[in-house]
Amino acid sequence: MLRVDQAGEYGATRIYAGQLAVLRRNGAESKLVARMAAQEERHLKRFNELMTERRVRPTALQPLWNVAGFALGAATALMSEKAALACTDAIETEIDKHYSEQLSELGGDDPELASDIGEFRAEELEHRDTAREAGAAQAPGYPLLTAAIRAGCRVAIELSKRI
Repeated sequence: MLRVDQAGEYGATRIYAGQLAVLRRNGAESKLVARMAAQEERHLKRFNELMTERRVRPTALQPLWNVAGFALGAATALMSEKAALACTDAIETEIDKHYSEQLSELGGDDPELASDIGEFRAEELEHRDTAREAGAAQAPGYPLLTAAIRAGCRVAIELSKRI
């Protein structure tokens, strides 16, 4: 769980870095993304701490997530501000599902990890809702774009579990 969650938070920081590299610095979307990116950095820091404490190795795919995350963020921001928001909508929809499954699997076995995952899940849902309120669904090709991003997210989760 820690390996895949750390990989996901790392990927999220890279997606937001790619978006911030492209979006107008003082634009409304840029400000939203910067706030969400700061929360993702905090999530990543916590998972890094837990991995060190519990001696869990990161995924060997981290260099790929570095490049792929940044590229996805930059590409969606180049498409439009709304496409960048649609990316957040899609990713956070999958992460909500993923974290919910983990919480069910954990039950009462690891209250510390469950607490962290529960807190982070709530913030990821806030990111999704913020993106939707800011017009994510107005992105060109929203259904196709979000379906493709969600599928990629599911693949990344499964690969990070194994490699």
